[in-house]
Order: sequence, then structure tokens, then C-alpha cells
Amino acid sequence: MLPLPKSRPLRYLLPAAVVLAIGLVARQPLLGESLPAWPVVEGELRQSIVASGRVRTPQRIEMSAQLAGRVVAVAIREGDAVTPGQVLLRLDDAELKAARAQAQAGLAQSEARLRQVAELARPVAEQGRLQAEANWQQAKKHFERTSELVNRGFYSPAQLDEAGRALAVAESQLKSGEAQVASNRPEGADAQAIRAALDQARATLALAEARLAYASLSAPLAGRVLTRNVEPGDTVQPGKVLLVLAPDAETELTVQIDEKNIGLLAMGQTARVSADAYPQQNFAATVAYIAPAVDAQRGSVEVRLRVAEPPAYLKNEMTVSIDIDTARRASALQIPAEALRDASSAAPWVMVVREGVAQKQALRLGVRGKGRVEVVEGLAAGDLVLPASVAVAEGRLRPVVNQEK
Repeated sequence: MLPLPKSRPLRYLLPAAVVLAIGLVARQPLLGESLPAWPVVEGELRQSIVASGRVRTPQRIEMSAQLAGRVVAVAIREGDAVTPGQVLLRLDDAELKAARAQAQAGLAQSEARLRQVAELARPVAEQGRLQAEANWQQAKKHFERTSELVNRGFYSPAQLDEAGRALAVAESQLKSGEAQVASNRPEGADAQAIRAALDQARATLALAEARLAYASLSAPLAGRVLTRNVEPGDTVQPGKVLLVLAPDAETELTVQIDEKNIGLLAMGQTARVSADAYPQQNFAATVAYIAPAVDAQRGSVEVRLRVAEPPAYLKNEMTVSIDIDTARRASALQIPAEALRDASSAAPWVMVVREGVAQKQALRLGVRGKGRVEVVEGLAAGDLVLPASVAVAEGRLRPVVNQEK
């Protein structure tokens, strides 16, 4: 029977185990701690401002009656499209029509009176003046002959007095005829009075027609009826809003942007918009107005966007989500925003891993996109950055690359 091999003494095994344990412990510091890391990548980056706004009508026209009356007809309903001059509502106008007819009759009477002066009174007055002038000439000659005969002793002074009175009457009649002719001339007093009456009659007719026009409300321009607050049979008073119209114009959106983003805004910037009622359907808009002042109560600035081709479903006062493009880089070196440390300061930095060693790296940043930021200076493509939420000191570590960010 062969002898069993002799076991090694324990003193030989213990040193070997200690050496192996020391090797395992020593290897861990060389490899470092295992932490997630994101690679620095290059690609398109879009910076935007996202906010909630509303569909805005550039202006609204509130229509009301200018006189009291009873409504006899309403020709439109809410939502109807209207054209310029289209009659929307009528009041009872019987009394107003009667007033207009009376004014028309007054105007016709004044016009007839003016024609009468031109065609009858003036010629008659001229004929009367001519007759008076002939009588005056005859009376004058009679007075002169009588005066000569009295001087020669053939007539008595009493006959001269009689001839003088006849001459005075003839002269008075001549002056009266001349005054009548002058009065009937176009620049005369009678003609001026008649023309004044004619002007007054025209004004009265214009007033009657204006009041009659107030008995109906017509659309001042093309648009759509937003609100109707009246029904046939209602008695309305001046100033009460009966209809509200939205004129046909370019659709606008209005949004309040936080004042901290004012520096990012510029006229002409494009935006993607979706209505909250139709979140899957997007349409384009353009920044058309930036308010010159900040609303102190809200700490925001009003921005309006023009929609060149509004979708059919878009309605006034709809709530919309607006995503304004403020900057775009076709090829930008970028990292996740979650990697930034002291992101809001003037000297942001990251922990970057190069050749298995973590170290601080100051950065100069460019545009900030949704969850990502552009690195202008400080990193290169392929560098690995650590999340800012992980507290780590400079030194060796094992980065585990996470491509999701």
C-alpha cells in the first residue's frame, strides 16, 4: 500500500492567501468607482420658448342702436359671416318715414318758392319798375312845364304845388319799384331769405334721413357675428350692445412671455402652435409684435404672433400652446442640461471623464435647447460628462456610458 502524500504545512498556505487578497484590494482603486456618464455629441439643437396663449381677434366691433325703438327683425345669428353694408337688424321706422316725408315736402315747397321768384316775381317787379320810371318821367316834365307857365303868369302857384306833389309820388313809386327789383335779384334780400329757407329744408330732410338710417344696423365691414344680444320684439335703448362682430383679418395669437426671456425674442421668429382642443395638429405662426414695456403685475411681456394660414378649427379665444424658435444650430456640440453645475452662474462647469480620470471643466455655453445645451468651448466630441446630481471628487473612476440623454 502506497503512502499518502504529506499535506503542506499551514505556514506555507497563509502567505499565499494574503498576497491574493492584497492583489484584489489593490486592483479596485486602480479601476475607480463605477458611475453613469453621458457622451458629448454633435447634432442639431433648437432653442425655444414654450408658453400658453390665446387666439386673438385684432379688434372687435360692438354695435348698438343710436335711438330707442322696438326691434322688428334680426337677420343674423351667432357665427354667421356678414358682408359690408349687410343689414343685420331693423327697428320700427314708421314714425321716422313720416318725418322724412314731411321734410321732403318742406324742401319741395322751398324749391318752388325759389323758382317762383326767378320766373314770376322778378319779371313782374322789373315791369313795375319800368312803369314807375315812365310815370316819373311824365310827372317831371309836367312839373317843369307848370313851373314855366307859373313864371309867365299863365298858371297859379297852386297848380305848381299840385304838379310837385304828383312828381313826388311818381318818384316814390319809382324808388319802390327799384327796391322790389333789387330784392328779387339773386343777391337780393327776398332771394337770400328763400335760399336760407331752402337750405334749412335740406338740412331738415338730411336729419330725417339720418334718423331713418339709425333704424337699421348694417355691417361696417366683412366679418363674423360673435355675440347676439337681441331678439325681435325687444325694446332697445341707445348705447346698449346688441351685436359683437369680429372683422375678417389675419388671425393673431397673444401670449405673455416671462421677462427673463425678452433677450431671446425677435421679430419674424417662427413658432409651432397647437390648439389645446387639437393637440395632435400643429400649424405655423410668426412673431409680429413685441410689447415695448413689461407688465409690472405679471412680470411678463406681451407677444403677438400672426397666423398666415389658420386651420379651419381655430376659433376666437381658443387656448393654444406656442413653441417659439429663438435659435437653431444645424451642428452643435451638446450635452444634457442635467450635467451642468452652477448652470445659472457666469461660470458653469461639468465633471468630465478623460482616460478614466474625473476632473472639473469650465465651459462656455451657447444656445439652450429642450434638456440640452450647446458647448462652445471646454469639451470635445466623445468626452464623457457626469450628472450634476452625483457628488464626485476628481480622480479615477469607471464611467458607464448612458446614451439615452
